[in-house]
Amino acid sequence: MLFRLHGRLFETLFVAAILFASAGNSVAAAGDAGVTTPTAYRPSDPLNAVAFEHFYSLEYDRAAAEFEEILRRHPDDPFALNHLTTAVLVRELYRVGALNSGQYANDSFLVSPSRPADPAVKNRLRQLIERAETLEEKELSANPKNADALYARGATRAQTALFTALLDRAWFSALRSAVGARRDHERVLQLDPTYTDAKLVVGTDYYVLGSLPWTVKIAAALIGLSGSKEKGLQYLSDVAHGKGEAATDAQIVLCLFLRREHRYDQALTIVRGLIARYPRNVLFALEEGNLLRAMERNQDAAATYQRIWQAGFDGHYPGLPYEMAALSLGDLLRGEKDYAGALFAYEQVSRAARPSAEVLQKANLEAGQMYDLLSERDPAVRKYEAVVKTDGATPLAAAARSYLKQPYRGE
Repeated sequence: MLFRLHGRLFETLFVAAILFASAGNSVAAAGDAGVTTPTAYRPSDPLNAVAFEHFYSLEYDRAAAEFEEILRRHPDDPFALNHLTTAVLVRELYRVGALNSGQYANDSFLVSPSRPADPAVKNRLRQLIERAETLEEKELSANPKNADALYARGATRAQTALFTALLDRAWFSALRSAVGARRDHERVLQLDPTYTDAKLVVGTDYYVLGSLPWTVKIAAALIGLSGSKEKGLQYLSDVAHGKGEAATDAQIVLCLFLRREHRYDQALTIVRGLIARYPRNVLFALEEGNLLRAMERNQDAAATYQRIWQAGFDGHYPGLPYEMAALSLGDLLRGEKDYAGALFAYEQVSRAARPSAEVLQKANLEAGQMYDLLSERDPAVRKYEAVVKTDGATPLAAAARSYLKQPYRGE
């Protein structure tokens, strides 16, 4: 009933929520913005700090290998299993293009994977999840009030929801897992109100449900779920400013929701703290530019994008999509009707070491449009032909074919 009532909006917020709340057990903590705090990881293993650093620097292969080693050392620890599951899951979502970081703040967050998920990876995820559930249920059978086991099971259920939603596209099954995650973590807070990390999943869910139309809220209430945007934001703030494992995840999701609320100054402070903590994460760096642009500080945003592009070109973001900075700069300048400047920015995308095919295709299409607006038809045609050559089955290619027939004249 929930999905029939609200359609795509719930899918959008639901996936956004799970994306960052799914690993409420799997982060390196940072307290106030820009101030790092040592974290007592679970399980206690010196390799955890290294693995989390790689994970939040988007170095998923290294992180997964390190979490594998931690699990080998602690085979019966559900937290170790959840950490590895998160690394494997997010790495695959990133690979298949199921997550579009540029759309987190609006209702187009959800995208269809551009590539199919690897069956071997899906099977591995199912094995890890089943193994974690077995350990958690065993501990809860012995002691139903074991807060750590309840917390771990809630985290496993949240990861299951993300996996089921984005890789299996089974929304009702994903919803059941997400509801189970919330209820586990609510129970944790009942048993121990100081277990702040449990507020991540609960607070995210509060905000999501509080953002939905009233008809959906009524339907959710019928199955015992309630929501409040402000309460959700407060819960997330509590986690973000705490010293638990979930602090970084809470900062990320809090930034996402603050952006949705147009509370850009607060979001910017959080993002800059994350950049200081994880300087190799190009997505955090790009978000600073995006927030500045949303605040209409276009000159600062342009300088940020240019700085990211140059740093990436100089090797600071190896293997990461720093070419997005050039595309974003082009879009900013295009909005200011600086077509020559936008064209130059779009052309920079092809200079990246290994530009994403999707980003390059979009940059070529927009470069062709700029050439048309500057009355340079021949290079415009070459750009449109490059778009079609990259992948003729995309909407971008369809647009390029239309411009091959008739020059682009503006919106």
